[in-house]
Amino acid sequence: MQELHPRGFDEERVHDWATYHVASISRRLQPLANKRTEAVLPRLEKVLKAFATERVSTQHFASVTGCGHGDQSKEVVDRVFARVLGAEKAAVRLQFVSGTHAIAAALFGVLRPGDRLLVITGRPYETLEEVIGLRGSGQGSLIELGISYEEIPLLQEGTVDVALLDKALDTTRRLVFIQRSCGYSWRPSLSIVDIEDLCKRVHKKQPNAICFVDNCYGEFVESKEPTEVGADLIAGSLIKNLGGTIVPTGGYVAGRADLVEKACCRLTAPGIGFEGGISFDLNRLIFQGLFLAPQMIAEALIGADLVCGVFQELGFEVQPSLSDHRADLIQAVRLDDPDKLRVICRAFQSCSPVGSYLDPCPAQMPGYENELIMAGGTFVDGSTSEFSADAPLTPPYNLFVQGGTHRTHIKMALKKSLVDLVKAKLLDLPQTG
Repeated sequence: MQELHPRGFDEERVHDWATYHVASISRRLQPLANKRTEAVLPRLEKVLKAFATERVSTQHFASVTGCGHGDQSKEVVDRVFARVLGAEKAAVRLQFVSGTHAIAAALFGVLRPGDRLLVITGRPYETLEEVIGLRGSGQGSLIELGISYEEIPLLQEGTVDVALLDKALDTTRRLVFIQRSCGYSWRPSLSIVDIEDLCKRVHKKQPNAICFVDNCYGEFVESKEPTEVGADLIAGSLIKNLGGTIVPTGGYVAGRADLVEKACCRLTAPGIGFEGGISFDLNRLIFQGLFLAPQMIAEALIGADLVCGVFQELGFEVQPSLSDHRADLIQAVRLDDPDKLRVICRAFQSCSPVGSYLDPCPAQMPGYENELIMAGGTFVDGSTSEFSADAPLTPPYNLFVQGGTHRTHIKMALKKSLVDLVKAKLLDLPQTG
C-alpha cells in the first residue's frame, strides 16, 4: 500500500506550487479569456432574437401528453432552434437518447439500400462503428441493410485529404459524412471555414450529395454553425453544448426540411415523423438551456485553454495548442502513462459536485470497443459539458477534457491533479517558481 504522504513529500510546498502554476497560466491567458467572454454577446443576441421572433412565452413551457401531435410548444422550440442554427427546420426531441442516436436516426432516415456513404474525416467516433457496421453484426447496421461504406483517412497532420476526396467524388455518393470534433482522435477539430470549404467542394462535384455534419461539441464555439455554411443536415446532443448543462436528455437534427423529416421518420415511424414525440413538461429547461449555452460554452472554452496551458507549460504534448484555432470544447493531453491518466481522472472526479468519493475505474461502455476511464460527477449523467475527463485506456494514453460551467471549477481540478501527480511521483516538482 502506498503511503499517503511519502517520506520527503512537502505537502504545503506542493500545494503552493500548484496554486502558483495554475494562477500564473490563468493570468497569462487573460487576454484570450476576455475574447472568449466578448464572443458571448453575438451568440446570445442570436438566441434572444430567435426567442423574440417566435414570441416565446411561459405558455410554451407546457407540454401535451400522448403522441405529441399538434404540440404548439414543441413547434416553437423547433423553430427557435432552427433560427439559432441557421437551418430550414430543426427537430429537438427528448426521445433521442444521445448524440449518437440523433446521428444514427439521420443516417438511417436518409440512406436507402444501394446508397453510398462516404466518411471523409477518417474513422468515425467509436460509438458509430456499430451503427455503420464496422464492428458487430446482426443488429441491422447500415452495411447489413445494403448501404456501401467508404472512408477517407486523414492526412498525417490530421486534415482532410482533399485529393482523395475529389477522386472519391468522381463516383456518385448519396451522403458525405463530416465529423466536426476530434472525438478520441489526436487531430485538429474542423473549423467552420474547413466545413464550408468541404461542403462547397462536395456540392460542386456532386450537387445532389448530402453533406451531413456530426456537430457534437462544436455548437456556439464559433460565430456560425455548419447549416449556415453549406451543410445539408447536422445532428447533436442536448446534454452537451446547446443544453446549457441543464437539459436532462435529448438531441436534435437540423437542416433541410425534407432531410429532417426523414430523420424523424426513423425516430418515430413513417407517417408520424416530425409530428410525434412529447416534451414531458421539460420545454422550460430546453429554452433556458439554450439561453444559458453561450455563456456556459465560453466558460468551457476558457477552461480548455487553461488545461492546455497548464499541461503544455509542463512539457506535455497537447491538441490543440494555445496557438491553434479552437473549433470545439475538447482539449486533449498526451500523457504516455496509464498511471498519470488514472491519477488525473481521480483528481477530477474528487473535485466533482456529484460522486466526488468515487474512484474512476476502467470499464466497458456500450458502443465502445476499448475500456474507458471516465471522470465526471455531473448533475446530468453523461453531460460532458458540465466538466469531464475521459480516455480509452490504450497507448499513448491521451486524456480528453471537455466542458466546464465555470473556470474556477476547472482551476480547482487542475491544482488537485498537479498535487496528486507530484504525490504519486509521476511529476517532478520544479525547484524554482
